[in-house]
Amino acid sequence: MSDRKPSEWSLLSVEHETLYQYAHPVDQAHHLACLRPLHDAAQAVRHFDLTVQPAPLQIHHRLDAHGNSRAYFSLHSAHRELRVTAHSEVWVADRYRGLDPSQGATCDEVRDALVYRAHVPYQPAGEFVYPSPYVPKLEPLIEYAAPSLQGKRPLAEAVIELMQRIHADFEYAPASTDISTPVLDVFIEKKGVCQDFAHLMLACLRASGLAARYVSGYLLTRPPEGQAPMVGADASHAWVSVWVPGLGQELAGDWLDLDPTNACVPSTQHVRVAQGRDFGDVTPLRGVIRGGGEHTLVVRVTTRQLESSRITQA
Repeated sequence: MSDRKPSEWSLLSVEHETLYQYAHPVDQAHHLACLRPLHDAAQAVRHFDLTVQPAPLQIHHRLDAHGNSRAYFSLHSAHRELRVTAHSEVWVADRYRGLDPSQGATCDEVRDALVYRAHVPYQPAGEFVYPSPYVPKLEPLIEYAAPSLQGKRPLAEAVIELMQRIHADFEYAPASTDISTPVLDVFIEKKGVCQDFAHLMLACLRASGLAARYVSGYLLTRPPEGQAPMVGADASHAWVSVWVPGLGQELAGDWLDLDPTNACVPSTQHVRVAQGRDFGDVTPLRGVIRGGGEHTLVVRVTTRQLESSRITQA
């Protein structure tokens, strides 16, 4: 864990099971899993185990361009079922304790810093300004975001308001969309699930000249006593992270995470797994198969807080 200033940490256990059942045998399969949580100054993986049935001969692990851990495996014998189970134990810090949204750069200052100029040092956050496959640039979303993203306003304050507006204006409706549903349809229908709200907020921010990335992860299934359960805790979750230089949060750096599904700033109930431009960069499990025909998919996620898990790290 971090050796930085005192911070509250929580130890969470996550079990993520994915089950594919095929109508016909799959003769050959190549899969890519993005299931191991991030390990950094604000989140420490104490234990991680990935089990694949039927067992592949080898599983290769490596980091991608965004710092996410990926596992690659292949199956070369016929199978009618694939079960992938990831079990993680993760220390999670409260990265935004004492957050003051009036701190940090203004909307205009951040836009100006992200504009490309010849012979000016490259700003890494700039790669998260541009459209991506699931996050197109749409004029209606620029108009929707404009009342919040006023030029001289502190960016942290502005994006928190935008998050709250999305939470108020859109209905969380399970099974109302799938990953192929365009952002514009979500905007028009005013309903969706967590990945839709993350893509929607990303589209608002990027089209307005701001840098923001997609974050995948998990929520605590059963919150601490006295706290209401969060929406989306029974599956993989998604939220956004906005580049806000000068925010003054040591463990978070210049990135502010926001969960529009629950209208909150993530703390020790959120486990970060991966980050990228959109869902396509962080898909939990994908693959190419030969055979199989039609299939059914079942995903189960359980996140719980372990006993004696709250500490103060000096």
